[in-house]
Amino acid sequence: MLRPPPPIRRVRIDGDLRAARELLANDFPTLVVEPPAVHAADTGPVIDAEAWRAATRFHAFDDALERSRADAITISGSAAPTVAFEALTRWQRFVDRRNDASRGPLFDAVLDAHRVLHDVSKPLVKADHDHALDTWQWMLRLDPNAGLAAQLAALFHDVERLESEADVRVEQHAPDYQTFKDAHARRGADIARETLLAVGVDESTIIRVCRIIAAHERRGHDADVDLVNDADALSFFSLNSPGYIDYFGPEQTRRKVRYTLGRLGPAARSRLAGVRLCPDVRALLVDAEAA
Repeated sequence: MLRPPPPIRRVRIDGDLRAARELLANDFPTLVVEPPAVHAADTGPVIDAEAWRAATRFHAFDDALERSRADAITISGSAAPTVAFEALTRWQRFVDRRNDASRGPLFDAVLDAHRVLHDVSKPLVKADHDHALDTWQWMLRLDPNAGLAAQLAALFHDVERLESEADVRVEQHAPDYQTFKDAHARRGADIARETLLAVGVDESTIIRVCRIIAAHERRGHDADVDLVNDADALSFFSLNSPGYIDYFGPEQTRRKVRYTLGRLGPAARSRLAGVRLCPDVRALLVDAEAA
């Protein structure tokens, strides 16, 4: 199994340090924002803000971060504060942010068991694992006081894909997309139950987690379900959408963008303004918002 990189703990700004601290404080409170390192060997990956802004895909930046195995990133250039926010939004799965409900040995054991389920040597499975962690981190940004059941549901909401789509995606063939997604959610709840029981999560929490997962593809009358919808949808846009359009093409992505936009509540939808989208996905989002 591939070993995950260490958590990002520091972001170094070769630019307006004060502006960066103000911009990052609310969404990334665990990070130390500091000047660039004096010693070159201690820099970690260095991201040129202009290169980031010019990029239409972000895989090269992702690869550099994962290869570096550093706990710090450096952003240089006149737009460094804004680019730091955008880059950390894409890489928040590497930021060890938790709250009282997810801090401790039980949640550590859950994260380990969740990772063991994922054969991250498979590209699609790795993408699903990244998305699960990212959805969890989006949840904590949207609601810093999210409870244990909601956070567990965020982690396990797409675990059904390990059975149905580990090697090839099939969702594009679904004659009724909502029906397909609802079945995916119900089966995911069953798989999550087995893992959480084995780790030692209490029965009442597991029941709550499974109810959230089983309903997570529809907004409705449950605040935790809506929170998972918001976090899941934001993660699609901020992390998965470039790979999605490359894999599925523009027409299926148009369908996905409209479906995902419909899952966002107003407050979560406003977060899209701070997400760096690739141009072709941005165009589809603009079309969907206008529809």
